[in-house]
Amino acid sequence: MVGIPAAGGPEPAAARFRLASPVTATVLAVLSLMLLAGALVLSALTGQLSVLGSGPIVPIVVVYAAVGFVVARRQPGNPIGWILITWIVVFLLSGVAGGYAALYYRFGHHGLPLAPVAVVLGPLWAPALLLFPVVILLFPDGRLAARRWRWVLRAYVVAGALASAAVFAPAVTAVARHDVRIDAAGNLISTGRPHGGLLAVAAPLGLALILVIVLSFVAHQVFTWRRATGERRQQLKCLATGAAVTLVVVAASLGFSSTSVVGEILGIGLAALPVGIGVGILKYRLYEIDRIISRTLAYAILTGLLVGVYAGLVLLATQVLGFHSSVAVAMSTLAAAALFNPLRRRVQHAVDRRFNWARYDADQTVTAFAARLKDAVDLDFVRDDLAAVVEKALEPAHMSVWIRAPEWQ
Repeated sequence: MVGIPAAGGPEPAAARFRLASPVTATVLAVLSLMLLAGALVLSALTGQLSVLGSGPIVPIVVVYAAVGFVVARRQPGNPIGWILITWIVVFLLSGVAGGYAALYYRFGHHGLPLAPVAVVLGPLWAPALLLFPVVILLFPDGRLAARRWRWVLRAYVVAGALASAAVFAPAVTAVARHDVRIDAAGNLISTGRPHGGLLAVAAPLGLALILVIVLSFVAHQVFTWRRATGERRQQLKCLATGAAVTLVVVAASLGFSSTSVVGEILGIGLAALPVGIGVGILKYRLYEIDRIISRTLAYAILTGLLVGVYAGLVLLATQVLGFHSSVAVAMSTLAAAALFNPLRRRVQHAVDRRFNWARYDADQTVTAFAARLKDAVDLDFVRDDLAAVVEKALEPAHMSVWIRAPEWQ
């Protein structure tokens, strides 16, 4: 039986998801590109293009918007894609508003309309940043694990409102007092007048509550990963891999003094998290995540070992043995190159045993089969053994063994 909606009222499913459509995702994606172009133009006009264009902001924005767009188009009922692309749009709108306000109040383009509105919209980055932690809680299907998380989300909204109000208050006050001072980057310059009262007390409490709740989101996913099996566990591994790469890259960037190098490193690292989220949600090559993790760990450890060996050999040759620096560098480079393959095999083997049991077990199974195959003469035994090995190593849904008939038959 097909249900007929009441006269004059929309179908419930259509009413609920009429905006969550591929067309809406495309509109938001185009809007994000337009806002990014506007932010670049305004940055050029205000002399901030070198800061925006050479830093990691542009690639990060593109990656987050692309992942949000793809997830929203492929899974319109999953709110994660909409959250990702919406927070990018709001973040870019904040940047455009800041540049627009700088043109009016800093650089004297007083013919521009709606400049006070731009000042008020400038702090939109604050609520935008509060959207992203919700993705961690809702990953991967966009649903809450239990009803109690609704109360946690309500508390998060209240705390976020308090923190955002503290950020918006100076801008609103400056516009109301007609005392707006903007720097070249579009940020509001403090006038020295206090914005105290109840908000000054509530804002720090809101920030502390936000931090606690965000940590609870992360803890929830950690506990879920420990209990999960199969596909859900692989999806959570994608999230954990992206987060781990981001944290490692951010920590590594702190050791560089060059701003350009830090920007390039951060651009790569911060893009790893949305990529991991997108791969986990869309389940794209999901069961290769173990191999990606083991390879990443293996090459990271190998790089560290080779750098340590190289530095140690250079110091030994120059400081202890007294060789010339160019000779020491050449010898150390040759030694490190010679050690690459042996170290890579040993490190990969050790990492596979610890982090990639499936591949390690499959390798062990294939190795044992090859050893048995050397002494096998019975074709039926080889066929049955081959089928058992493939079943154990690959776990296929279906398997067939085709044997070519002899020429004389």
